[in-house]
Amino acid sequence: MSPSAGALFWAYLQVGLSGFGGANAWARRMLVEKRGWLTDAEYAERLGLGQALPGPNAMNTAIIVGHGFAGVAGAAAAVVGLFGGPLVILAALASLYDAYGAHPMVRGALAGVASAAAGMMLGTGIKMARKSHPSALMWGIGALVLTLALWRVPLPWIVLGLAPIGVFAAWLERR
Repeated sequence: MSPSAGALFWAYLQVGLSGFGGANAWARRMLVEKRGWLTDAEYAERLGLGQALPGPNAMNTAIIVGHGFAGVAGAAAAVVGLFGGPLVILAALASLYDAYGAHPMVRGALAGVASAAAGMMLGTGIKMARKSHPSALMWGIGALVLTLALWRVPLPWIVLGLAPIGVFAAWLERR
């Protein structure tokens, strides 16, 4: 049974309130592990498409997931859930940052939060890769993407250059 727009709203509200700096990791946990609405492979496909489209990838993925389950109402519910709670919190934090942002302790705390978010994203990527059992070719493409990112090649060039190769490789593997 597919989740309703209301269920999508509540799930994405939890994701949004839990996932500052790492909403995709929390969305995967919610949709795959807790609710069982998607498999790892299904979530990875939707996330990949959401990342390839222009705009925030968490929002794009929420729209894709929401629309897939409950049409336009599901897409809207997922996006409002994802951004509604954090928007209220962000407004309050912006006021506090305006007053105390220059303080060294605040700067240190923000650096720690950024590091934690990066680690969470890396951990989720590894978890998804282990469960989807990619071929050697897909691991190679992933390693090439990581190498290019570490060399600071702009993301649009990486996507334009390697997305067709990844799509072709996936097509070959499904044949």
